[in-house]
Amino acid sequence: MRLSRLFTPRTVVSAHCDLPCGVYDPAQARIEAESIKAIAEKYQANEDPEFRTRALIIKEQRAELVKHHLWVLWTDYFKAPHFEKYPQLHSLFNEATKLAGAGGAKGSPEPAVAEQLLAKIEEISKIFWETKQS
Repeated sequence: MRLSRLFTPRTVVSAHCDLPCGVYDPAQARIEAESIKAIAEKYQANEDPEFRTRALIIKEQRAELVKHHLWVLWTDYFKAPHFEKYPQLHSLFNEATKLAGAGGAKGSPEPAVAEQLLAKIEEISKIFWETKQS
């Protein structure tokens, strides 16, 4: 028996993720984005400088979490067949992560920016759930 044959796998398997199926959900990004919106509203309604500073810090942390959750979906869950069926996915993720970033919700205390982010996450979520039906 040749040594190389001994180490050749008998069964080849593949998976779309490194964790059990069902662990992905855009709701994680949505919840953080809802938090950003609520913080922005509270920021606008409060004049206390310490409160406002703390609100901005927490909002920026939540924005980083939104980006993280979106990137996990973009890079780990969605695969080539999804991008072929939904060619707008790349631009949706790009727009959503930018809306969560410094030029968007992370850098702006305006609730309207958080609303835009929530709308993009909803578009991604709709596609995500369509892919779960297939």
